[in-house]
Amino acid sequence: MKNVITEKLKQIEIDHDVQILWAIESGSRSWGFESPDSDYDVRFIYINRPEWYLSINERRDVIELPIDEVLDISGWDLRKTLRLFRKSNPVLMEWLKSPFIYHRAGAFRDKLLELAEDCFSRKACSYHYMRMAENNYRRYVQPRDPVNLKKYFYVLRPLLNIFWLKEKDSIPPMIFTEALDNLDVPRDVYAATQDLLEKKKQTSEIGTGPQIPLLNTFIQEKLEQAQQFCDAASVGHVDVEQINGLFRETTDEMWN
Repeated sequence: MKNVITEKLKQIEIDHDVQILWAIESGSRSWGFESPDSDYDVRFIYINRPEWYLSINERRDVIELPIDEVLDISGWDLRKTLRLFRKSNPVLMEWLKSPFIYHRAGAFRDKLLELAEDCFSRKACSYHYMRMAENNYRRYVQPRDPVNLKKYFYVLRPLLNIFWLKEKDSIPPMIFTEALDNLDVPRDVYAATQDLLEKKKQTSEIGTGPQIPLLNTFIQEKLEQAQQFCDAASVGHVDVEQINGLFRETTDEMWN
């Protein structure tokens, strides 16, 4: 499948006259709790030719291929990417940390990641993960019995990412188990989570089952603690001129 994805990325460059800077796997495969039949969520950052940016017209800054049962491929233009970076967009931060790389060109990713570690907003990222954890818990876990068991991952992953921000003071890892293994998670909670992970990796759907009181209690306690961190987290400061400089450097590197 990697060869198929690589060929599609090459065709995108030809069809749209762009260069792809960074292409990765996102979604459940990159988070480490995919099912055998999970699709591939490919995300990329690309740069247009310099003259593309010298226009008074607004132009589409996203490339999307038709989605099928196996592949979901889309990407953001460099300028859009850097505007989102200025706001510490958590999805972009995850892309920069993805270990599943399909393509990379030039020094853009490394430079942006270095800048991100210094200046990203812990508050913006923690609130993003807080909303994700709360919404999934309140809508799909707490009120339902039986519960769709995979929804526990969509609560636990963002919740642990908040505590990674709190304890490690760095951009959270994309792989769920990296946070699970390196944070202070109670042994019984750790074991219950690992059991769910194994079930999900072995079947297309782990299906529904009774609520897991142990995980519910852990989640409720951590949501309260997480809210306190979100409220107190630092905003961060991004130097816009540094971003503009990276934009110009990347343009020169890729097209000159």
